[in-house]
Amino acid sequence: MMQSFPRTRPRRNRVDGWTRRLVAENHLTVNDLIWPIFAVEGQNQRQPIASMPGVERLSLDLLVPAVAAARDLGIACVALFPVLPFDKKDPEGRESGNPDNLMCRAIRAIKREVPDIGILGDVALDPYTSHGHDGIVKDDYVLNEETVQALVWQALVQADAGCDIVAPSDMMDGRIGAIRDALEDRDHTLTRICSYAAKYASAFYGPFRDAVQTGGLLKGDKKTYQMDPANSDEALREVGMDIAEGADMVMVKPGLPYLDIIRRVKDQFSVPTFAYHVSGEYAMLKAASANGWLNYDAALLETLLGFKRAGTDAILTYGAIDAARLLRERG
Repeated sequence: MMQSFPRTRPRRNRVDGWTRRLVAENHLTVNDLIWPIFAVEGQNQRQPIASMPGVERLSLDLLVPAVAAARDLGIACVALFPVLPFDKKDPEGRESGNPDNLMCRAIRAIKREVPDIGILGDVALDPYTSHGHDGIVKDDYVLNEETVQALVWQALVQADAGCDIVAPSDMMDGRIGAIRDALEDRDHTLTRICSYAAKYASAFYGPFRDAVQTGGLLKGDKKTYQMDPANSDEALREVGMDIAEGADMVMVKPGLPYLDIIRRVKDQFSVPTFAYHVSGEYAMLKAASANGWLNYDAALLETLLGFKRAGTDAILTYGAIDAARLLRERG
């Protein structure tokens, strides 16, 4: 029912801070945050990433205490990504299936020292391949079934190491069902799958590729397997297929240009829906704030609240530590 001025004055509910809190429709808390982190080989390695100010690659001796600090801030889960030296890469990404690879050693170290935080493990071949693609390439095309077989083994070694959530980010067809079957056969019945179900071939991934050092390796683009930014209905088909195959959570990536996709997914399926506030989106906030064009703290919290308003249950963001501190300061 539409009501008229002056009997109705919407500004009355905005006049006090306590009133605004009472009538707020959405809330951002530390429970909504997942912190992506990058692991490197070696000792005492702290490597700043120029295109992502405030983000570093960390060797395991520094990464584990950083995860503990995140836990102490109330962050429930970290998303783990490995950064491999080139001599560990090959066209098939075989190191991804090594049970003693950097990723598995990082998982074991975190679980040993910080057992009460969740680990979401990236399942994709691009950190491991010499060509930078998320799969096995033949005649300039990423093969589907052969890639899925490699992803299954990668998911298994991560689950064996103690990973709580395996997160296939590759966009191969049928990989969720194959991974779910393999996890069940290996008695990893409680290992969750977070599917990057609607991952778009986006221009916003550049700083991430700097972080994992794959940008200079990539031959061509990823448009034959990642989604066309023009498509929305297709995202619902992708999400529906992955849920049917056994996904426990679904991801939309990137975040800000795809808030409409998040909303449609949540409305259609009512499943746990995550969003990835990706590297390019984070880098834009940092660059604009460095130039004095916006307030980083305020813009970060507003951005993350926008994800919540669109329907997300959790947000992967490189600003998770910053946001957690701000939320703690503000009570």
